[in-house]
Amino acid sequence: MSDGYTILLTNDDGIDAPGIATLREELTSLGDVTVVAPDGNQSGVGRTRNHTAVVRDHPWGYALAGTPADCVAYGLRGLDADFDVVVAGVNDGPNAGNYVVGRSGTVGAGIEAAFLGTPALAISAYHSTDFFLSPPEEYDFGRPARVAVGLVERALSAGVYDDVDLLNVNAPVDSPHPPVMLTEPHHDYGQQVEPVEDDELGPDERRVELNDRTWPDAVGWENPFPLAETHRDRYPVGSDRRAMVDAAVSVSPLTVSHGVADSARLADVVETFEVE
Repeated sequence: MSDGYTILLTNDDGIDAPGIATLREELTSLGDVTVVAPDGNQSGVGRTRNHTAVVRDHPWGYALAGTPADCVAYGLRGLDADFDVVVAGVNDGPNAGNYVVGRSGTVGAGIEAAFLGTPALAISAYHSTDFFLSPPEEYDFGRPARVAVGLVERALSAGVYDDVDLLNVNAPVDSPHPPVMLTEPHHDYGQQVEPVEDDELGPDERRVELNDRTWPDAVGWENPFPLAETHRDRYPVGSDRRAMVDAAVSVSPLTVSHGVADSARLADVVETFEVE
């Protein structure tokens, strides 16, 4: 489509994942789609970058042995093409809550795009009772993909990206007509640290297991939706997790400028601090 948008598509589940295949097909209605995606699963790597990467030709574009951020960097600076927007997804499972958003490879691709001056949208899919889509081949990513296409088209035409760097979107696969909510990542996080027996370690060594809790303080935190009525009040209206408990599409507008906080207390500390 010569008069449409030029779109760079990536993900973190790998170029062979069903979510990116569905999203690519839907995005072709908006313009020309070039895929640069990891050659294997890169979930949870955030915006990790590598100094070198092997790139292979692929029928959709390119498979890259690296992270989603590597893929975006290669696509935006290594190809002889100008892209109007970067789209990442459809991710298998939600990316909601400020901690999870910060470590997501799907969102990390969008952050890399924003730093390189290109608008981005990260789209993740969830099931309102199953939570994660496992195995993903048994789920239809069509609705989240169509949500992404509609939001990309409207956001670009409305000038949304004059104010916003990245849209982080979570969409249900099983809600026929989900409401769409403007949200922000919920601010909570929990961590469990447990000792792990390992007879091969030396006397001055020990192994520990570090488990972050995606839904802190919730019984059945790994799959909270069957207890939606119990959890609903825990997450305030306007948060991405509340939207998911309500089987809605969550749209969080993000910036990546790492803006400086205005702290009078810090200003006083700096003003009175003397280096000896």
